[in-house]
Amino acid sequence: MSDLMPPPRRLTRTVALALGVPFLAGLAMLTLTPSRVEERMPNLLDRALGALRDLGWSRIGFNELEVLANILVFAPIGILAFLFIPRRLWLLSFLTGPAISAGIEGMQHLTLPHRAATVADVVANSTGATIGVLLAVTFTLLFAPRRSHHPSPTLEAS
Repeated sequence: MSDLMPPPRRLTRTVALALGVPFLAGLAMLTLTPSRVEERMPNLLDRALGALRDLGWSRIGFNELEVLANILVFAPIGILAFLFIPRRLWLLSFLTGPAISAGIEGMQHLTLPHRAATVADVVANSTGATIGVLLAVTFTLLFAPRRSHHPSPTLEAS
């Protein structure tokens, strides 16, 4: 299986790290601080719901938007896990998102009494991370350069 999924190029990992560190810092600020998103940016949620309704998704309310946001926010976690976990252990990337999500929800429950720590959030976050891993696997299978294991032709001396 490692032949099908070669390790990422150095540039890929460098770009992922450059984007991933600020993303993870933002995720920590979003999830591990006392105030909720709707308190910090109430207009953002109204705009997002309005945009979805303009697209014809009129049945989406705040709860559905929250689940969708949790899924979308955790997809990069799955991608990053797949890129940085060694290929021989790549299946562990499926556990990274649920572990991070459970850790966040546990911290919210223990230290942030005004935040709602729920199993539904863990499920939505885990779904997003799984989608991220599946996207990374798909793109790796489609676009990663393959190593050839065919013996190189040799010239026979006559």
